[in-house]
Amino acid sequence: MENLIVVGVDGSPGGRRALDWAIAEAARIGGTVRAVTAWTWDGIDSGPLTETSPAAQRHRAETLLRDETDAVLRRAHPPVTVTVEAAENDPVTALTTAAEKASLLVLGSHGHSALRHRVLGSVSDGCIRRAPCPVVVVPTDPAA
Repeated sequence: MENLIVVGVDGSPGGRRALDWAIAEAARIGGTVRAVTAWTWDGIDSGPLTETSPAAQRHRAETLLRDETDAVLRRAHPPVTVTVEAAENDPVTALTTAAEKASLLVLGSHGHSALRHRVLGSVSDGCIRRAPCPVVVVPTDPAA
């Protein structure tokens, strides 16, 4: 697909910055955006946010993706076609697979951990290594 921009959305401030940037870039180049979030369910209880079934975990991922996308689209953006995909897979595989026919993959930087991970998180690092297209990592907010 020509001028398709795939963007990773995970509910974090970095993911929102990446989605915002991807939509603005798609408007600039006359492209479309596919917002992707990854989800998995292994049945292991890992805290209060763990769902009780794969269907519930998929629903949670779809809700997060829809809420994040709607929030960014409510801001002043030119009209851009945005599709969403909640992919059952690890984030690197989900994003690089979604980007197979994309012009660009956009990710947010989380800005924490060791020096290298101050700029790139593990997902960004993995996507840069495996992506079938150019990757943009939107930096952390300087004010943060």
